[in-house]
Formats: sequence, structure tokens, C-alpha cells
Amino acid sequence: MIRLKNVDKSFGEQRVIENFSIEIQDGEKVAFMGRSGAGKTTLLNMILGLIKPDGGEVFSDIENVGAVFQEDRLIERLSALGNCRAVMKDTGREEEILLKLGLSGGLERKPVSELSGGERRRASIARALCCGPELLILDEPFKGIDGETLPKVTELINELTKESTVILVTHSEDEAKALGARIVEIAGRNEKA
Repeated sequence: MIRLKNVDKSFGEQRVIENFSIEIQDGEKVAFMGRSGAGKTTLLNMILGLIKPDGGEVFSDIENVGAVFQEDRLIERLSALGNCRAVMKDTGREEEILLKLGLSGGLERKPVSELSGGERRRASIARALCCGPELLILDEPFKGIDGETLPKVTELINELTKESTVILVTHSEDEAKALGARIVEIAGRNEKA
């Protein structure tokens, strides 16, 4: 379970989150939606433990976490396959995952620095899935992925996260619906979900 209770967060003089509370049950899919600057990524970073709230409580009992950040955050000198193997508990599925995401035929072995933007996004998603996460954090994960490829990507995420908790940040209701996510509108200050 993930629980945020009366969470506040400011950056300098700018208060981003004020008195925000939510509970996310194990295995639940949730999409944070709202205007730019409302604090969606800030909430993800607090859940991940990358930043601390100024007030309130953040609780998670989930240990195995995969994340796709707004930036790809790949190891540039490694291939997509190498990036996946860097997080694997055991090998065996990474090539299958990359194949299903359309990264095969040699693409999976090229340094990610040589891949297109959409290919890099798919490599980031593959790496997050390869750790077999109990919690999958997706911060605008589908930018740069074309409309023809997107259904294959969401189908694979659904297939590999049936028992996992998934938290998605998106501006698209269609993306949220494709993952079967409960939509939580984040308007910034004074929000409760």
C-alpha cells in the first residue's frame, strides 16, 4: 500500500502541494492528471523517496520499484539490452520484452545514444519492466511513441503488471484508460484524493 497523508511541499517561496492525501492499494492502477506545475511529478518523487515532504507523511511498503522518468535516464554507452540487464534480478525475459516493444533486429544491441527518441522511450519502459516491479512509476512515459506503437506498449505494460501497483502521470485520458487507471486530478494546493 502507498499512503500520502496531509502532504505539503514547497520549492523556495512556491508551494506546490498543500495538504494532499491519497491511499493507493496494492495492485491498483492510478493516473495523476492535471495542469503543468500542479505537482504531479513532485508527488511521484516523494513516493519514490527522491524528495521529502515539508509536512505530512509518505508511506509505502513496496520494495521492488521500476520507474520511467520524464527524461530517459538510460546508461548511454550501453545498449537497450544492456540497460535492461543492469536491473534484472534474473536474465531471460529482457529480449522478449524488447522484441514486444519493437526493439529487435539489432536495435536492442545498439548503444542507446544512437537510438531515436521513441526508441529510447521504449528502452526506458523495457528497463522498468525488466525488474519485475511490484510498483511501476510512469512519468509521462509515452511521449515520442507513435500512435501505431502505443497500443503495443500499453498492452505489454498491462500484461506484465497484472499484480503490480502502477502510478502514471499523463495529460491524456486515453493513456489512463488504456492502463485501466483510476484518474486522480491534481490541481496543486489544497487537493485531496
